[in-house]
Amino acid sequence: MSQIKLKLPDGQFLDVKKGNTVLDVAEQIGSGLAKVAIAGKVDGVLTDLRTPLLQDADFEVVTKKSDEALEVYRHSMAHIMAYAVQKKYPDAKFGIGPSIENGFYYDFDLPAKITADDFEEIESSMQEIIKANLPFERKELTKEEALDFFEKKGQKYKVELIRELEDQPITIFRLGDFVDLCRGPHMKSSGEISAFKLLSVAGSYWRGDEKREMLQRVYGTSFRTPKELKAHLDMLEEAKKRDHRKLSKELGLFSTHEEIGPGLIIWHPNASRIRHVIEAYWKEQHYKHGYELLYTPHIGQSVLWETSGHLNYYQDSMYSPIDIDGANYYLKPMNCPFHIMAYKSELRSYRDLPLRWAELGTVYRYEKSGVLHGTMRVRGFTQDDAHIFCTPEQMAGEIREILRFSLSLWRAFGFSEIKAYLATKPAKAAGKDNEKWEQATEALKNAIIAEGLDWEVDEGGGAFYGPKIDLKIRDALGREWQMTTVQFDWNLTERFDMTYIGADGEKHRPYMIHRALLGSLERFFGVLTEHYAGAFPPWLAPVQAVVLPIADVHIPYAEKVLAKLRNAGIRASIDTSDDKIGYRIRQAQLKKIPFMIILGAEEAEEDKVTVRYRNGENKKMLDLNEFIDSVEWRKADI
Repeated sequence: MSQIKLKLPDGQFLDVKKGNTVLDVAEQIGSGLAKVAIAGKVDGVLTDLRTPLLQDADFEVVTKKSDEALEVYRHSMAHIMAYAVQKKYPDAKFGIGPSIENGFYYDFDLPAKITADDFEEIESSMQEIIKANLPFERKELTKEEALDFFEKKGQKYKVELIRELEDQPITIFRLGDFVDLCRGPHMKSSGEISAFKLLSVAGSYWRGDEKREMLQRVYGTSFRTPKELKAHLDMLEEAKKRDHRKLSKELGLFSTHEEIGPGLIIWHPNASRIRHVIEAYWKEQHYKHGYELLYTPHIGQSVLWETSGHLNYYQDSMYSPIDIDGANYYLKPMNCPFHIMAYKSELRSYRDLPLRWAELGTVYRYEKSGVLHGTMRVRGFTQDDAHIFCTPEQMAGEIREILRFSLSLWRAFGFSEIKAYLATKPAKAAGKDNEKWEQATEALKNAIIAEGLDWEVDEGGGAFYGPKIDLKIRDALGREWQMTTVQFDWNLTERFDMTYIGADGEKHRPYMIHRALLGSLERFFGVLTEHYAGAFPPWLAPVQAVVLPIADVHIPYAEKVLAKLRNAGIRASIDTSDDKIGYRIRQAQLKKIPFMIILGAEEAEEDKVTVRYRNGENKKMLDLNEFIDSVEWRKADI
């Protein structure tokens, strides 16, 4: 039998027999390693232990402690759940069941509706499957054999998937009486996993197509140990308390209405106050960083979107045209074509560049109703958008400045854990100018390194028209959110024939950089609300201080204090209701107001204030002016 050569992580090469499995190779390296092996990585791809190796490759053994182990645990747990559902519903038809971040899911076509009330029964069945320690058995079939097998079982969704596969060996995995079309990898047996919990069930169209069958998607989570599982479940409970939709009802932030349409947000006064503060800070910071602001229309003629390519490549996310004077107009899904037209309104010289133009521009994109989620996923939203037009020589410096600006903005809003992802050239990229791609990618990488960010490469993750940096932030619960994007674009500069006159007197193409720092105001607001659990820092709080006179006789003094607070630019209110002072304090705390200024006879007599802080701390008989000076009521640089 012929030999193949495997390159190990330490750079050494290992000669093995062609056809040996991943587990055979692990045994060859060491019996101890084989005992803890749960998968392999072959040329960077997670591969099942039972997979034969047929050609030279980079090779690594994935153990129970490896970072990738959880993906294998969770994929195996999806099969265990599917087997349990099959036991409950023998006529079940199966969609797909992948591992996902922090868990897994499986899509089912069932004769009855699954609810959370069924979870205990399904989990009990899963525990029995785990206790039985059933092996995951891998088998290769021809395409014809696989079609015949699943057609006889009446598994129409599997048959549809198989028909689209190439004519090559197709793998199935058996776990007890459950057989699934699957590439793997899986654990050696069901008994190797135990820490799991079913979480929720939701509707899911087959293959994401609203015209296809509606399936039931059951979500679960799984971890290596019960301790890790408990920590995750505790985090999910805390996340429920912080859900921005729940907090919105408690704090009067925003609403949606069927009469208006799903995914369209009404900002209520409290949220509007916060938005105003965010926008004011955003605008002043942009002016300080050398930007100018634009305001552009909400609609544009079809010719604009034909030139930009949106009608060819993005039309499914655009709304139907509006006929105005015989011409088709579209609600804008992007701001960039408008900024380009502003650039083209006059002849540009290299001496004019860079141009940094920003806009809080509201755009409209079609999202399926099933994915709409509070302010996080909507159909109309305001991007904190900007475009930089510069020369090739200015590009590297502009990227550094954008990244530095973004980090300062995130830290001002209270986010300190930030990771960068460098998305490189995809397989199908526009244009053949590799030098531009390399130059831009290097500039992005150097900017990340210069700012000392934790980062990794997202190989091939760039847009077809240019590489990009994505910044992901971690919130108070450790959840990662993709927010900032810094992206090169040579496609639109060509499409719109953008030029500038260089020092040589000739026309040149400018470099165009798309840049969104917060992403969108709606999504950012949702993340911000959950990060602070609605208890916004004083500079962002919609009501920063509430004045609480103990009795009616103290109202005149309370009104004087209120006037001083407002004259100092503080967002203050007064509660003169008939309720007892204790009740009014509790109400203020429920509204998460940072400061409660309590005024009675002693305070009025000595021209002082007693301040109760949101955390329950009290400070008595303070000088009002000193108190005002001691608090960061607004960012110093607004």
